[in-house]
Amino acid sequence: MSWFKRKNKGITTQNQEKKEIPEGLWYQCPECKHVVTSEQHAEHDWVCEACEYHEKIGSLQYFSIFFDEHEWVEIAEHMKSADPLTFTDTKNYKDRIKTTIAKTGLKDALRVGFGKIEHENAVVACMDFAFIGGSMGSVVGEKFAMGVDKAIEAHCPFICISKSGGARMMEAGFSLMQMAKTSAKLTQLAAAGLPYISILTDPTTGGVTASFAMLGDLNIAEPKALIGFAGPRVVKETIKKDLPAGFQSSEFVLEHGFLDYIVKRTEMKKRLALTLSHLK
Repeated sequence: MSWFKRKNKGITTQNQEKKEIPEGLWYQCPECKHVVTSEQHAEHDWVCEACEYHEKIGSLQYFSIFFDEHEWVEIAEHMKSADPLTFTDTKNYKDRIKTTIAKTGLKDALRVGFGKIEHENAVVACMDFAFIGGSMGSVVGEKFAMGVDKAIEAHCPFICISKSGGARMMEAGFSLMQMAKTSAKLTQLAAAGLPYISILTDPTTGGVTASFAMLGDLNIAEPKALIGFAGPRVVKETIKKDLPAGFQSSEFVLEHGFLDYIVKRTEMKKRLALTLSHLK
């Protein structure tokens, strides 16, 4: 074996700086490991082009998909949760709210927008799982109610995109009251002869499933979303039996009659517009 040996002295090798790839430039699908640029992934509505895995996204992303020209007016955008019970677990609820607002840029777990879908007015409410697991507290219930009021005022459809772990334990009975409050507001919407479309995404569980998420004139889900009241682990431990394959997936829930249909996110706006035109 021959070795390279530098004979001349005083020769230096120029140091080359290692080029760093900017964070967030690429997206790798957690299901099939397909890699695309983040820009391409966003253009495809955050759905994997190879296996159609639906990445979890927030309200701003959904609004950009649904509303024409990415334009909408936000309703009650500055509303924040109070601390009616002065609740403390591992930290004060007040401090948890402040920390979550600073970390996420969200004021609470529901954003409500008024805009146009295929040139027709609509109110869209969307939950953000990043805010304390998309939990339903007093603000979620109040903003939902205000969204329904706006739909009645504008005489247009009301659409809600659910993504939640359920009622917010830090507000105890106040959070559970939102189940009745949101259901009552939907009764007012129905009395006005206006459609309510519920879109269930991954995950939709707990008190949200037990109230407004399942009360749509049409209940639609994204593929392979977890939908149920208690999680699969809790159900399994309670009944002491193995669960069927795909238990609580949107496909399983559709098969058992709790959904009207499943729609890919990339086709959702088109299907919504068609559905609303028929209902109109």
